[in-house]
Amino acid sequence: MLENLGNRFQSIFKKVRGQSKLTESNIKEALKEVKMSLLEADVNYKVVKDFINKIQEKAIGTEVLIGVNPGQQFIKIVNDELVELLGGTNSRLTKGVKNPTVIMLAGLQGAGKTTFAAKLANKLKKDGERPYLVAADVYRPAAMKQLEVLANQIKVPAYIDETNRDAVDICRRAWANAKTQDYTYMIIDTAGRLHVDEALMDELADIKKTVRPQEILLVVDAMIGQDAVNLAKNFNDKLSIDGVILTKFDGDTRGGAALSIKSVVGKPIKFVGVGEKIEDLELFHPERLASRILGMGDVVSLVEKAQESINADDMKSLEEKIKTQKFDLEDFLKQLQAIKRMGPLGSILKMIPGMGDIGDLAPAEKEMKKVEAIIQSMTKLERKKPEILKAERKLRIAKGSGTDVSDVNKLLKQFEQMKGMMKIFSSGKMPNFGAGFPKMPMGRNGKRFF
Repeated sequence: MLENLGNRFQSIFKKVRGQSKLTESNIKEALKEVKMSLLEADVNYKVVKDFINKIQEKAIGTEVLIGVNPGQQFIKIVNDELVELLGGTNSRLTKGVKNPTVIMLAGLQGAGKTTFAAKLANKLKKDGERPYLVAADVYRPAAMKQLEVLANQIKVPAYIDETNRDAVDICRRAWANAKTQDYTYMIIDTAGRLHVDEALMDELADIKKTVRPQEILLVVDAMIGQDAVNLAKNFNDKLSIDGVILTKFDGDTRGGAALSIKSVVGKPIKFVGVGEKIEDLELFHPERLASRILGMGDVVSLVEKAQESINADDMKSLEEKIKTQKFDLEDFLKQLQAIKRMGPLGSILKMIPGMGDIGDLAPAEKEMKKVEAIIQSMTKLERKKPEILKAERKLRIAKGSGTDVSDVNKLLKQFEQMKGMMKIFSSGKMPNFGAGFPKMPMGRNGKRFF
């Protein structure tokens, strides 16, 4: 996400770090490049102009702090302004005084409203809430069926009435039912159109008047760039929305919508969709995103992802196995699968400070899949006692995993090296990082991955 913009910012900062002091001349040169980067990222022109003016005003008028590199101070100013541009702080959902809290989703057809409705319900359920999905799209073929399938998948109740063609009446009936059942949240999946029209807005306005939602969230495809900002402005003028959801944010390499919406529309981005899985939904944190864009990582999000993906009991068991030298290939497979659940390797590594420019990760991703296939082709006994793996067993495993015997041998060798490292660390002795230390996969630019 926002990859192109991030790479440009890091290139600009390399030049700024090389300056012995900040002057009006070199600041203007850096800001010129920042301006071009933002415009190329499809950020609104007025937003870019205001952003640059604020940075210039602060950078030129600020004395360099003692002990702080001038380049670092410039980066801090850019970071602070970028956080402010993105919304300042995370904006969470409003909860009503009485149940249910009604959340109404709006947006054009194809933006991902139905999928987002299920993702949000899933998240609320994990947070201990009792969500209730309402299918109020009476126009798109199979829209109700899609929501019903997703609701069954996440085991959340849904109001589905395919015989009723009146969206307002559906919402009224669902609202009465939600109050009776004491659901804490009611999420309404409304209809969309290919473009904003009077009929669409009238229906949404009638639903709003009938169920009085605490939140009206506009669901927008992040890939449409500046059009997302214009769309948000139109919906806000007609409905007075409370926030914006950016779907397909993982595919938005430019980032113009995320960087423009709050400033132009005055409404916060509340969530971003970062993948196709039902769990791929993140709260929008301006400070974390700014940190990622500027190549400073996002350790907080990394820890949160790890906590969601790695079971605490499994972690405790793993620590004990490492201490007692009982770590085997079955445990190794569990760790690989936990890393996969956290998301693409590139996304994870970019959350680590200093790992912004990590090059091509495709070979590392491919290697991880190969290792997983090899271990899965082993029997449970072979995973626990790899020393029993002789030529015949290795040949069977290689055939079963679609690899060569040399790949199996390589994995076993690396696993033994890793166990050796674990033995050293668990004993409290410092390892000798010289000859014989196992080499980990590298990126195109020569950086180690793990």
